Amino acid sequence: MAWPFGNRKKGFNFFDDMDEEFGRMREEMERMMEDAMARQQGGGEEGESKRYGPYVYGFSMRTGPDGKPVFEEFGNTKPPSKEMPSGEREPLIDVIDEKAQIAVIAELPGVEKKDIKLKAVGKTLSIQVNTPERKYSKRIELPAEVKPNTAKATYKNGVLEVRLDRQKPKREEESSIQVD
Repeated sequence: MAWPFGNRKKGFNFFDDMDEEFGRMREEMERMMEDAMARQQGGGEEGESKRYGPYVYGFSMRTGPDGKPVFEEFGNTKPPSKEMPSGEREPLIDVIDEKAQIAVIAELPGVEKKDIKLKAVGKTLSIQVNTPERKYSKRIELPAEVKPNTAKATYKNGVLEVRLDRQKPKREEESSIQVD
């Protein structure tokens, strides 16, 4: 991609990183579309068309704590994979790091709340849905250890919200260090 202001100056790493990441994602999505079209046109016996979809692939972007962009992929296929998707999708996730709690918001459209399975251990939250119509699976690394027994989850209009209390950090022993 041509930059309209001539040579890029040092200090614009944020834009360099974004340009590279968007370029990589565009190439991967084009390659996926070409593969999908080739498989679709390959056909079965007597020119029947084969169907392997639906394919879901996307990304979300947010700014990390260091000010750099953080890209997260989601979907039921990962480029440049040649494997067939399992039909399982990764839901779009947002993790909100609050002072006393960690909130996880996940988009899980088309499922009943009784079908959602949650498991929290240490710094990990797992979300699993396995129904004949929809399959979602995501393992989320949390920014801090949580107390699983304090978890509160709500599900409304396809949006799951899980709130977990932070584990109080263990007090580390202090020691004086002598400088020689």
